[in-house]
Amino acid sequence: MAGATARPKRRRGSVEELPSGALRVSVYAGIDAVTGRRHYLREVVPAGPKAASEAEKVARRLAAQVDERRNPRTATTVDQLLDKYLETLDVGVTTHRTYTKYLTKHVRPFIGRTKAGALDADALDSLYAELRRCQIHCRTRGLVDHRTPRPHSCDERCRPHQCLPLSASTIRQIHFVLRGAFAKAQRWRWVSINPVEFASPPGAKTPEPQPPSAEEAARIVDEAWRDPDWGMLVWLTMTTGARRGELCAIRWSDLDLDEGVLNLRRSIRQDETRTVEKDTKTHQHRRLTLDPETVALLGEHRARAEERCTELGIELNRRAFVFSRDPAGKSHLLPGSVTQRFSRMTARLGIDSHLHCLRHYSATELIAAGVDIRTVAGRLGHSGGGVTTLRVYAAWLAEADQRASTKLAARIPVRPPATDALPRAMTNPRTPREVLAAELRDMVVAGGIGVGDHLPSIKALAAERDLSVSTVHRAFELLREWGVVAGPPGERPTVLAIPVPVAVGESASGPGLDSPESPTAEGDEAADGELVELEVRRRGEVVARLSTIADPRDGGELRELLLGVVERAGGAESDLGQYEMDVRRPGGEVILTFVAARRRRR
Repeated sequence: MAGATARPKRRRGSVEELPSGALRVSVYAGIDAVTGRRHYLREVVPAGPKAASEAEKVARRLAAQVDERRNPRTATTVDQLLDKYLETLDVGVTTHRTYTKYLTKHVRPFIGRTKAGALDADALDSLYAELRRCQIHCRTRGLVDHRTPRPHSCDERCRPHQCLPLSASTIRQIHFVLRGAFAKAQRWRWVSINPVEFASPPGAKTPEPQPPSAEEAARIVDEAWRDPDWGMLVWLTMTTGARRGELCAIRWSDLDLDEGVLNLRRSIRQDETRTVEKDTKTHQHRRLTLDPETVALLGEHRARAEERCTELGIELNRRAFVFSRDPAGKSHLLPGSVTQRFSRMTARLGIDSHLHCLRHYSATELIAAGVDIRTVAGRLGHSGGGVTTLRVYAAWLAEADQRASTKLAARIPVRPPATDALPRAMTNPRTPREVLAAELRDMVVAGGIGVGDHLPSIKALAAERDLSVSTVHRAFELLREWGVVAGPPGERPTVLAIPVPVAVGESASGPGLDSPESPTAEGDEAADGELVELEVRRRGEVVARLSTIADPRDGGELRELLLGVVERAGGAESDLGQYEMDVRRPGGEVILTFVAARRRRR
């Protein structure tokens, strides 16, 4: 309607001034999903000259969260969230009890009254720091660690309290429980984000299983067999790697001695108040094949049980427990008692081990025997297709891998013996630089290039042979190594000596070099020489290695060879005293070490 006054837009929420001068902003967010009451988003703006404008911004931000449905739908506390989470959690009885105990003892006293939507990563990191400080969360001095929670008279076993941290694995379990609870809350839209995702729990400890050695395992078995029933339990633990609770829960109906199969379906769980029979840890039904010796021992164990029942005038039931203190097998052993008996036995033997180490022993022996990791994981009852097995027994897998590489190397054909690269390049050149170096050497042998003459220029050879300049450079370096040419790098080298020709296809140490059948053995001055390898050192540091034809008995010739190396290195004749040269035959045998004597001045 023309001329009508526009109605002012209604502001969402309210602003209340507190006695301190701060402003509390409240925005209506609907009905609380848990309590059914009106739910408000509230935030306090500190007092200041711009408090009013900041309060307007906060109100708009909170209203936008409500409009976009990003706001928490409830003002419930962490305690209320954990109660709801534990009600809906679908896990085993013992797992549920363990989670409840952890939350009651280590979480609720610290952050239980905090609103779930206000919890942040900072508060969680502070909680984890407290758990790492002391596992009983002591607050006063003068506490005493008592030997028992029951009424008693304190003695030397009751000592002053020492703060011990909660184990990293327990803190990580608490972290995973909180993460699951807040993930559920996020799906229920109780909270907008999962703050546990941003917290930093302690890192997982690297598993360090310590199985007994073969000698220790033999001593343990020998000691256990003093009591045949106890020896059977220790033997079965060692051969199957089953958990202690699984072994205590085995019934005769789980054993098929004719087929040699053990079925693991149940486990005994023992806590502070009671003992229950439940599923296995990973809720898996495992069928383990037993070796013939174990089957025979179990047959003897059953015969002993039947004999005891016959003496009492009763029949051994198929549902009877295999390991029991009751002659009729109506009750199972307690896992804790089995562990304590094993620990006392190993202590008498002077062996630092516990019952779970037999499980490690079974796993490591299977890996050492070459059993694949999935089969090992299946026998141990590890979930994840072998991921846990790989993580726990990584060191033994590495050792098995080393043994596998040794076995593989033993089956690979032996490689051919190594040959000297320099004579091979002379007689059978393969690369362009070797071909060029061999052709230039043949030209020197044929007299096309005389002693003291320069080799053709690098650019000319590169253009003539259609090669790169670097290839020609490397061909000249190869000629220097052969002792054919000399001269400082960067200049055209000159022919140093006429080398003895080597027939293509003949080895450098075969006929043609030092045998009487050599075509140059008569009437050739170089025939007195032989192929030698030279290693030149200056003050102990190797500066050059080369092969050439020389007479190791000719000191003058060796001096000239050494001088050529020194000059190529930028030195002069006066520096010869700083060098020494090993003369070797092909194959490594040292003929002599040559040191040039100084010439006297006249």
